[in-house]
Amino acid sequence: MYWEQEFECMKRKELAQLQLERLQSTLNRVARNVPLYNKQFQELGIEPEDFLDLEDIRKLPFTTKAQIRDNYPYGLFAVPLREVVRMHSSSGTTGMPTVVGYTKNDIKRWSNMTARVLCSGGLTPDDVLQIIFNYGLFTGGFGIHYGAERLGVSVIPSSSGHAERQIRIMQDYRTTAIASTPSYALHLADTMRELGVGVSSLSLKYGLFGAEAWSEAMRGEIQERLGIVATDNYGVSEIMGPGVAGECFERQGLHVNEDHFLFEIIDPETTEPMPDGAIGELVVTTLTKEAFPVIRFRTGDLTRRLVEPCACGRTFQRIDRILGRSDDMFIIKGVNVFPSQVEEVLMQIEGAAPHYQIVLDREEHLDRATVMVEASEAFHFDQLGKNQELVVRIKKRLSKALGVGFEVKLVERKRLERSTGKAQRVVDNRKF
Repeated sequence: MYWEQEFECMKRKELAQLQLERLQSTLNRVARNVPLYNKQFQELGIEPEDFLDLEDIRKLPFTTKAQIRDNYPYGLFAVPLREVVRMHSSSGTTGMPTVVGYTKNDIKRWSNMTARVLCSGGLTPDDVLQIIFNYGLFTGGFGIHYGAERLGVSVIPSSSGHAERQIRIMQDYRTTAIASTPSYALHLADTMRELGVGVSSLSLKYGLFGAEAWSEAMRGEIQERLGIVATDNYGVSEIMGPGVAGECFERQGLHVNEDHFLFEIIDPETTEPMPDGAIGELVVTTLTKEAFPVIRFRTGDLTRRLVEPCACGRTFQRIDRILGRSDDMFIIKGVNVFPSQVEEVLMQIEGAAPHYQIVLDREEHLDRATVMVEASEAFHFDQLGKNQELVVRIKKRLSKALGVGFEVKLVERKRLERSTGKAQRVVDNRKF
């Protein structure tokens, strides 16, 4: 199923020409209206008219989250404030929040892009979508909401939290699809088990998940426990929010809406382009944003470009599911480790639940990584011998798979904090 087939199935040559025209227009706009880019272009002697090939994008400097924060709140807006009809921002939990704005045209395009993602995930006007993302400055709730209404889906804006209430709404309103983080979907499954609510009492068919990295094994568990088809979608607040990319039913990578975004994969250390299929940092340039265009934004998200044609017929290139963040990667005894790699191991071990947290400490100049992992519902936590056996099994599997030793601490169910937003997988207590 397609929402805008004429774009989603464009010939690659025609798409490249459209991208180039839109890139030239964007560069002219930011050169005139955004002081940061105007200064950069002058210092580098860059003229937007000189860009005659998409590869020329590499001549331009990157935009970082720090630069967006430094220009808080409106310093990177490319239109007068009177033309901005909505604003969103990041949480600001790690510093000054990043603020983005949208014109009426931006909202319309955003709605269409999100509708594409929802449509490729199976939704039709016959569906009832329960959105369990927070409604507010976070882009997730409203981004999915507007796309669903554009598609003609019946929307239940239940917002975040209150798992028991969410389940009751699913039952009473006959919800056919949910949108949330994948970790919260499993929390809902745990709560359903505790309440004695069977999947057969629900009308669920689809789940559209995003806002955090998750493994294929986690997808399998969500699908089995909720009886749904689970698809991944990707967005980043500084670019637009949800709707940047999404999976089709083939579930072999996320189609990037390339008529609106030009994406690159770079080496996070050298910033050199990575070959197709190699893992690197995702960099995105907006091609149609009016209020808040960004050039070569370093997302910090790690993925790879997939160029093989997709059986669904869409011609947009795909990115692999997000492996993690370049700043979430941690190094233990010289080994680079991503939380998603730990998750993959835990999902394969009977007795371990998919709720975990990695705590990093430094003692006497030596790093130590401890994996806090909850016991599964079927595991009898009060049997000491079995506890020790499970801990040893997890340690061995982590060491074999990742090449580095971890401490493992088994904790009771629901001991680790649940979140409707991004789960905090790594707590780094080390002082460098």
